[in-house]
Amino acid sequence: MFGHRLLKMAAWPGERRFAVGRAHLESVQRQKLALLLRKVAACEAGQRQGVAAHWQWETFAEQVPVSDYDHWRDPVDRAREYGGNALIQSPVVRYQPTSGSTSAIKWIPYTRHFLSELDNAISPWIVDLYRQFPRLRQGRHYWSMSWVPTSLRDNMREDINDDIQLMSMGKRLLAGATQAVPQDVSLARTSEDSLFATLAYLISDSSLSMMSIWSPTFGLGLLKSMAMWREELAEVLATGSWGNRMLGSNTQSCPRSPGGAELLRQWDGRLSADFFMALWPSLALVSAWDTAASGPWARQLHALLPQAAFQGKGLWATEGVVTIPYQGQHALAYRSHVYEFQDPSDGTIYAPWELEQGQQVMPLLSTGSGLLRYRLNDLVRVDGLPGGIPALTFLGRAGTTDMVGEKLTAAALDAALAEVRLPAKTLPVCTVAVEDAGEGIPGYVLLLEGESMESERVAGALDAALQQHFHYQLARNLEQLAPLRCVIHRDMRERYLQQCRERGMIEGNIKMESLQYWPGVLPLWFGHSQASARAVGEAVL
Repeated sequence: MFGHRLLKMAAWPGERRFAVGRAHLESVQRQKLALLLRKVAACEAGQRQGVAAHWQWETFAEQVPVSDYDHWRDPVDRAREYGGNALIQSPVVRYQPTSGSTSAIKWIPYTRHFLSELDNAISPWIVDLYRQFPRLRQGRHYWSMSWVPTSLRDNMREDINDDIQLMSMGKRLLAGATQAVPQDVSLARTSEDSLFATLAYLISDSSLSMMSIWSPTFGLGLLKSMAMWREELAEVLATGSWGNRMLGSNTQSCPRSPGGAELLRQWDGRLSADFFMALWPSLALVSAWDTAASGPWARQLHALLPQAAFQGKGLWATEGVVTIPYQGQHALAYRSHVYEFQDPSDGTIYAPWELEQGQQVMPLLSTGSGLLRYRLNDLVRVDGLPGGIPALTFLGRAGTTDMVGEKLTAAALDAALAEVRLPAKTLPVCTVAVEDAGEGIPGYVLLLEGESMESERVAGALDAALQQHFHYQLARNLEQLAPLRCVIHRDMRERYLQQCRERGMIEGNIKMESLQYWPGVLPLWFGHSQASARAVGEAVL
């Protein structure tokens, strides 16, 4: 398609700057800090902190403390209410919500300067995509567009959860011309209608060559919903009419595909690679998270779409980008923000040019949103310095659950779980810290997807493995923590996702995390083991 050629040409200058500048990492980062300080020093928050435009890197690191969102919450809330921008001299385009629960949402200012920083990461990634996967130049692409909950829309712009909106205007127009799914499906009245319309467009496009999503569980959910709605989807595609779908939506057109309708009518609904190869024979690439807790689900998604290569996403947070896929590795997006890295064990902070292979560190970002030395609770490993810039692998969340002093980390949990022999054909979904795990005391619950009667054995093995950690063992010995439980269900992933939705999280942004804290009331199914779950039947999610 001609649109692909134009998009690659538009991104080419950014990729050249990225490739050439790798040998000058320190110089580029110091220049970016100088520009950022000039813009921050001209605003209220910067003046209040005493930020000076002339500071060098070393002075900045000495004078500005490491921060989290609570440090910035008040000026951001004031700016959202009264307008303007107190953090940096750059107009705010929109406020982007994090993927946390509704009560814990953090609103990040997306300024023009910040969006230009994101574009500096997108350009080399796009060019590298076309270079590595030339078949992408044929056919249309699907870039994730998550349904926006109605409760949040009063506080959000229409384009707020559309990945294409992270690009510059020129690239956005070019990318839009290559899309398989129109943007307005994300504004459907319900999440179900949005998902249904997305599937209708995807099924109708036999030339689909790329699927770019975030969580692989979102992709698996798409395929599962296709099976569930195959008869209704076939009718819509055969007639070119939405029927009772998309009521109250601004979506005027409806795809029509007699061939897609016929494939659905012949399908028995079982998820199989053969069916999806027939449906999307030109699919060349699936892009999604594939590290840490997302790994097993990414492998499952790829097994269903074997005609496509699979590329793991880099590390992107709402607050900024850390790495991008580039030349077969996850390279630091060094031309985007100002980066530092903190050792979680002793607190030592390193400049990016000071990193060494094998280190495990947490990123600190100073960005065009005005957030300075903002710590992401993500743990990454330095895998090397190809071309002069760090290659980083995401290991998981670096946060700690600490209900009674047990100080359990995701890394410790993953290591303990690796020692446990899981039942055949089961996959770990999440381990959840809860306030009442039985008899009124807190504890942990491992959620597994599959079918097995071994929940007690698995729970005992994981609990024993975790007791190798002093603080967890002490909490168990003092009976401050209940024994770890395990709940197994064949639809556990969907139950987990539904619980996340009910806690106000945005569909496509829901992450598979190995360790989470779920406060408050829990769903009924949560209290039942596999054996008792069968007794209560297919309980409400």
